Amino acid sequence: MLKTISVGQLRPGMYVQRLHGPWLQHPYWRSSFLATDRDVERLLASEVETVEIDASRGEDVHAPAPAAVAVDAHVPASAARPAPAASGDPAADLDSELSRARRICREGRDAVEALFREVRLGRTIDPGAVMPLAEEITASVIRHPGALIGIARLKTADDYTYLHSVAVSALMAALARQMRLSEDECRQAAMGGLLHDMGKARMPPEILNKPARLTDEEFALMRTHPEEGERLLRESGMDNASVLHMVRHHHEKFDGGGYPERLPAEAIPLLTRMSAVCDVYDAVTSNRPYKEGWDPGESLRRMASWKGHFDPAVLKAFVATVGIYPIGTLVRLSSDRLAVVLEQRGTALSSPLVRVFFSARSRSQILVHDVDLSAAGCPERIVGLESPRQWGFRDLEKLWAP
Repeated sequence: MLKTISVGQLRPGMYVQRLHGPWLQHPYWRSSFLATDRDVERLLASEVETVEIDASRGEDVHAPAPAAVAVDAHVPASAARPAPAASGDPAADLDSELSRARRICREGRDAVEALFREVRLGRTIDPGAVMPLAEEITASVIRHPGALIGIARLKTADDYTYLHSVAVSALMAALARQMRLSEDECRQAAMGGLLHDMGKARMPPEILNKPARLTDEEFALMRTHPEEGERLLRESGMDNASVLHMVRHHHEKFDGGGYPERLPAEAIPLLTRMSAVCDVYDAVTSNRPYKEGWDPGESLRRMASWKGHFDPAVLKAFVATVGIYPIGTLVRLSSDRLAVVLEQRGTALSSPLVRVFFSARSRSQILVHDVDLSAAGCPERIVGLESPRQWGFRDLEKLWAP
């Protein structure tokens, strides 16, 4: 049984499962531990207001208080969207989670940039320092799978290097849940996503941020970043074999045509196969220094056409994770109206909640309203994908993430 309590209720002997609040502002890089007198003192002096305790692993709150909320950690296997083994985070609607997602992206960007800066200064980094960020990313995905994934995709070309790691971490966490992996595997997936591109910190900035396509020589140098990343993390004390494998091999292909070692499918563990899909999806949907990102729905269609690139089973699970029409996709409805996808509804992957705003027939704006295509008796259906650029729509995200 998990319980959320105020820091003032925390006592030595309680098992802290998670710290709530901005992770950069609390005194721990870890967030699960058996509290001591010193831990209680430090948390009382910090900006953390509430913590989640696991009464089955430590002391319980003996006197019930109005601020304490008990949460059943078990989620039935029949739930529409699977949950990890234990979580005290309630589900959240899209609007409320979007604001948290923006904060996580800001803090995550700063954290990844700080790691890159330490590497470039020749200092040793602590990979474990990003564990709270990985856990906060996972918690956001649990509350609402689409919010953080959508916000992390809205990165500028200048922010790509750092926010790409946050986005891949969110995609990995969501995909791991979709595939019903264990709590530990979900944690490793999120960590691997955050650290998978650390080798780029050892790449020359003028190549990393080049506003044009790389030359053959520059591309050959960039292709060394997976090996550099693994070497960097090993030198920093990282010994998690799954994370290290993701870092070194996230550019391997299912048919053995990837790099750095052209591994055959049977030599690529599941988490690494997942990282290949998540890394490419965020890369192709993001604005880069030398090109604009593809539309999310179009990206999935193209990725599915790349025979031999991805594990088909993982790609299928990934589509189920983000939806056939991911958040932010521009679609045409059977009524010849255009809409932007807001979120998935249950297991109806082809019938999401959409926000209608434009008549393709009259080429004019119409009253903005939401339509749940999965609702019984709904006469509308999606008949195709549309290109925001071809319609001249800019800042389409203002419709779904105002």
